[in-house]
Amino acid sequence: MQDFLAQTFYGNTIGRWAVALAIAVAALVVGKTVYWFTRGILKRWTKRTDTQLDDMLIDMLDEPLVVIVTALGFGVAARSLSLPVGAVEFVGGAIQAAIVLAVAWVLVRLFDAVVRHVLEPLAEGTDNDLDDQLLPIIRKGGTGAIWILGVIMALNNAGYDVAALIAGLGIGGIALAMASQDTVKNVFGGFTIFTDRPFKTGDRIVVSGFDGVVDEIGVRSTRLRTLAGRVVTIPNSSISNSPVENISSEPSRKIVQTLGLTYDTTAEGMGRAMETLRQITGEHVES
Repeated sequence: MQDFLAQTFYGNTIGRWAVALAIAVAALVVGKTVYWFTRGILKRWTKRTDTQLDDMLIDMLDEPLVVIVTALGFGVAARSLSLPVGAVEFVGGAIQAAIVLAVAWVLVRLFDAVVRHVLEPLAEGTDNDLDDQLLPIIRKGGTGAIWILGVIMALNNAGYDVAALIAGLGIGGIALAMASQDTVKNVFGGFTIFTDRPFKTGDRIVVSGFDGVVDEIGVRSTRLRTLAGRVVTIPNSSISNSPVENISSEPSRKIVQTLGLTYDTTAEGMGRAMETLRQITGEHVES
């Protein structure tokens, strides 16, 4: 048995390969145990407390913590072997990238928790609905920014030339920007709607020949439910460049109606008709 374990295979004895494999399996087991402990025991314990802070911490840390523990275990397994310099650098970079992405995962969950438990209650407590419309944009934008920064840092730790990569993306970004001009126009149109606020969700408006109630104001487009019950999606760039009639903002409604009279109507009959109209309008105003 000792002779078998002493045999060399890719620069390491079979015994050392077995030890490395055992360490890697142990890392997986420890990671699974950590996940079971956090989601099972700690989760049940935190539900009994009055505060939600501990529940938020468990939700943020459970899965990323498993990734970090497993990555560190794989790093220990790799260090127990005699590997070429290139392989050592590759494994080390991959482990560092995994840890950085796990930290970014935690930050994304933390940001989402702050939006859900702090910003959303504050927005619901205000009379202004602009913050309610901006919250989805803030959530998506903040999450995307954290992930982009995390990926860049992970690639940097993995040994890639991030500066050259960003420069290459910049050249491709010019072509992408030229191809997505309409999307950029719609996004800036949505920003104009959010800042100028010509209407809000629930208002009845007339724009681009459509008359209806605003269902949703998005980043790229606005959804309008017409009086016939159909949903019309209008690009925000079209709305920002078109006259918008906000019917809901009118303090009162002017109705013009033409009443016809026959040629044989006497002055006395016309007077009685005018008196009847004044009586009708007076009763309407009083009611």
